[in-house]
Amino acid sequence: MNQAGRPYRRRRHVTITSLLLLVLAMVLGPAPSSAAGTDWWTPTARPAPDSGIDVTGEPFTGTDATGDVRGFVDAHNHLMSNEAFGGRLICGRPFSTAGVADALKDCPEHYPDGTLAVFDYITHGGDGRHDPTGWPTFKDWPAYDSMTHQADYYAWIERAWRGGQRVLVNDLVTNGMICSVYFFKDRGCDEMTSIRLQVKLTYDMQDFIDTMYGGPGKGWFRIVTDSAQARQVIEQGKLAVVLGVETSEPFGCKQILDIAQCSRADIDKGLDELYALGVRSMFLCHKFDNALCGVRFDSGGLGTAINVGQFLSTGTFWQTEKCTGPQKDNPIGLTAATQAEQALPAGVEVPAYDDGARCNVRGLTGLGEYALRGMMKRKMMVEIDHMSVKATGRVLDILEAESYPGVISSHSWMDLNWTERVYRLGGFVAQYMHGSEGFTAEARRTEALRDKYGVGYGYGTDFNGIGDHPAPRGAGTTNPVTYPFRSADGGSVVDRLTTGQRTWDINTDGAAHAGLIPDWIEDIRLVGGQDVVDDLLRGAESYLDTWGGTEHHQAAANLARGAAATASSAEWNPFTSYAPGRAVDGDRGTRWASGWSDDQWLRVDLGATHRVGSVTLDWERAYGRSYRIDVSTDGTTWRTVWSTTTGDGGLDTARFPGTTARYIRVQGLARGTDWGYSLHEVSVHSD
Repeated sequence: MNQAGRPYRRRRHVTITSLLLLVLAMVLGPAPSSAAGTDWWTPTARPAPDSGIDVTGEPFTGTDATGDVRGFVDAHNHLMSNEAFGGRLICGRPFSTAGVADALKDCPEHYPDGTLAVFDYITHGGDGRHDPTGWPTFKDWPAYDSMTHQADYYAWIERAWRGGQRVLVNDLVTNGMICSVYFFKDRGCDEMTSIRLQVKLTYDMQDFIDTMYGGPGKGWFRIVTDSAQARQVIEQGKLAVVLGVETSEPFGCKQILDIAQCSRADIDKGLDELYALGVRSMFLCHKFDNALCGVRFDSGGLGTAINVGQFLSTGTFWQTEKCTGPQKDNPIGLTAATQAEQALPAGVEVPAYDDGARCNVRGLTGLGEYALRGMMKRKMMVEIDHMSVKATGRVLDILEAESYPGVISSHSWMDLNWTERVYRLGGFVAQYMHGSEGFTAEARRTEALRDKYGVGYGYGTDFNGIGDHPAPRGAGTTNPVTYPFRSADGGSVVDRLTTGQRTWDINTDGAAHAGLIPDWIEDIRLVGGQDVVDDLLRGAESYLDTWGGTEHHQAAANLARGAAATASSAEWNPFTSYAPGRAVDGDRGTRWASGWSDDQWLRVDLGATHRVGSVTLDWERAYGRSYRIDVSTDGTTWRTVWSTTTGDGGLDTARFPGTTARYIRVQGLARGTDWGYSLHEVSVHSD
């Protein structure tokens, strides 16, 4: 029913001048830097001792034959989450000016044998025991199945870049409730305080890397704040780092017993601050239902632990209902999480759930819609992973009504049935860093859609997040990764990575940390074929297409705003007006409401003849099940341009071939409720 037109996607094409320059460069030989033998990608002052990189060859630069940038996209990573959750949940740092031994060391409470690695056994079971020694031995960590040890050491990120990664989204993450209930912490739990610190440290890491290359701006790690800057960085062969936010209570927008703890002013202030900090994408909700939206559940023991946190934070457990469409939220975790459940008040237990009720009852709230539209005004990209099905549907309806392309699914936390709607808008999709078999299978399921919309693919590693990573397939597999191998672009040689006394092998270690991303991609090539890798190499261009489209989006003029409106009837109320003009006053807090019968209409006079191509209806709970859109140039002779018999309320956008009209009529035929028809707002656009 909601057929949003796919926006123009910016493509860069090689000009005749560019081709002539390319031919001239080939005739004259290598560029001066190459001729002089200067390896721009090799630092002049790397700390010693330090991790190896074990990749040789020049990183690819420039654009391909069609003028597109190349490279992989890690759309979801957490470089600085060791500073989150009170500072002692993720152990180790991504860099330290005191050296690798200081950066890669375990949390104090994990000594001498990991007995107090509480979060590990809350979420995984077992006793959490491990050898806490990091540098130089790394006997037990980092590991593909550890949630509490540093996986983003800067040299490992460098290896990922050398292996072809060109975009990294650093999601600034924390959770005030997890921080408050976790046993070990060395700082407060305010989420915005943690986010500010993580931004500062990301810039400090950029400065740290720049120092190795001779000064400001010379390193390979470049924080970017717009798509043009990102293109320039990638064309130089460097890594574009984008700042995002993934927290459970952004702007203080938690809820307690269904009462919001924030206001519109808090949201505006928070968005302004985040934008000033350089944040360009964010989640409206994460893990816990908040005052903005309901979440997509977690499963297993972790799900039980998160549900306990939900209760402690909000006063309510997750609540479910039967889904109304093919999309479903994740099954709620019912596995016992004894340590977490002990935090519940006496007599309170995690509820049981009906297997047939897979959807969160909570969707996008009024404050959530305000925050979403605030992000759109600031040209920010919206992350829909972690949102409930109900919230995601409403968000996509709003974005479609505005033809807003800035929508991201960064790590497989949306139902795959939403994929085409995301692509049709011009959005970007990345898959969680599953094992090569699982990653390939999921990539195949959506391959036809990528071909249809001409887009690339990404991955979201979620390193330093609360999740496992690909297990080893084993040295005995029939098609193991053979070292050394060529990088995906063919320009570099990748060997086994050595850090301290530990040498890593994807076949036997799995994806233990970010340095093994090139090895994991080679594993995908062996399991899934070159075409999956080719889609990933097109990821950087597609991500920047989405970002650029978001920056250049212009809201279409609403021809109906402030127009004269009449209706077949209007519900009478001594305290509130439900007059027809309330549906075109630009205020979503007001509405028109009709009498309680099927045959009702609302007519809008645009004041002059216009080209009209779409009408958006923002229904109140009393919606139309069957209705049509009629147009007229004189108010007497009407022509139907769109109709439906399966309306389900919410936000409906009717798109039709452009036509001239002065009058628009919404003609109700059958109600969806026992009340009449009620519209918060009617918007009319030229296309």
